[in-house]
Amino acid sequence: MSHYVPHQPHPPQTAALLAPSRELLYGGAAGGGKSDWLLMAALQYVDVPGYAALLLRRTYPELAMPGAIMERAHQWLRASDARWNASEHTYTFPSGATLTFGHLQYSGDMYRYQSAEFQFIGFDELTEFTEEQYRFLFSRLRRLEGATIPLRMRAATNPGGPGHEWVKQRFIVERLPDRAFIPAKLADNPSLDRAEYLRSLQELDPVTRSRLLAGDWEARAPGGFFRREWFLRNLWQQIEAEHKVVERVRYWDLAATPPDGRNDPDYTVGTRMARLADARVVVEDVQRMRGTPQSVEALVLRTAAVDGRATKVYMEQEPGAAGVAQMNYYSRRLMGYQMRAVRPDKKKEIRAGPFASAAEAGNIVVLQGRWLGPWLDEAEAFPDVAHDDQVDSAAGAFAALVKHSAKLVTW
Repeated sequence: MSHYVPHQPHPPQTAALLAPSRELLYGGAAGGGKSDWLLMAALQYVDVPGYAALLLRRTYPELAMPGAIMERAHQWLRASDARWNASEHTYTFPSGATLTFGHLQYSGDMYRYQSAEFQFIGFDELTEFTEEQYRFLFSRLRRLEGATIPLRMRAATNPGGPGHEWVKQRFIVERLPDRAFIPAKLADNPSLDRAEYLRSLQELDPVTRSRLLAGDWEARAPGGFFRREWFLRNLWQQIEAEHKVVERVRYWDLAATPPDGRNDPDYTVGTRMARLADARVVVEDVQRMRGTPQSVEALVLRTAAVDGRATKVYMEQEPGAAGVAQMNYYSRRLMGYQMRAVRPDKKKEIRAGPFASAAEAGNIVVLQGRWLGPWLDEAEAFPDVAHDDQVDSAAGAFAALVKHSAKLVTW
């Protein structure tokens, strides 16, 4: 262990420090010594000339607050021979190696590192980051030809947070050979006053307590409108020939603002549903993107061509003259298709109600697809979710199939 670390690692920390995998997630439960381990891992090779390490939190306050990883580094290194550059947030060691602290508050912040080179990149509380940010930083993980320092992408986190599902999928579900997960729990950290911390954790709600105390990646609160199991009990690979399709629709909830790294715009979502002869409804496909008006139009036209002319195209019309003009434009672009504009006249929660009732009753079937995970996440969190475009599109498609709760304008 590096002489810059003031204490010996605990057994799970040692296992994670010695792991040969290129990518590793450590932790799960709260109090397992995650931040300590991450700082230890970053310091492992600071005696090697040319070594560069980067430690990240989502925001600067999270990085610098008392007890956070940068403050902990100051406690360890303040009296050492490492030199601190406050403006660069970087320690430089006698070997010339560096340890830099950074943050990625906005999506575009990751591009600040596009000309940098690191042999170690560590994410503290990975579920606070987006998958796009995490994957982009792999482009900064490199070394010179002939160098022997291992390239390591390391992360520590608890279950929960905005990125819970993608982190769970990457490390808990997929478990690829060069992608490791080493759990650590409160009992694995003898440095902490475990009895008092346990008393504090008992004050949490059951879901959060299960995540932080047991490191339970499956713990989740039931949705206010939808429950995941309602859809997963009727999960099909495809619609078999014995199930006759009576009608198909594709319902678009349009948006046309691309993300710029600082905004968080709505998504354009198009949901295709089919009504079967036995009255059940099948969610077949969801197209989802954020982009410019031109890219949205291209997606709509391309999807219509794939769906075929028998699939009716519904579009949610925005209020005012701009909405009318947009529908007129799309009616010309979709000439030859059965296009209808829909003017919603009720709140989104009310519009989602009939679809939720049908799902609870077992009358909704979903087909497996890459879209399904994010779709279920949004449905289960609705209405307390940042973006409800997928639910809104699904509710619109369902209403179009069962012919209720919509004011239609045929173009």
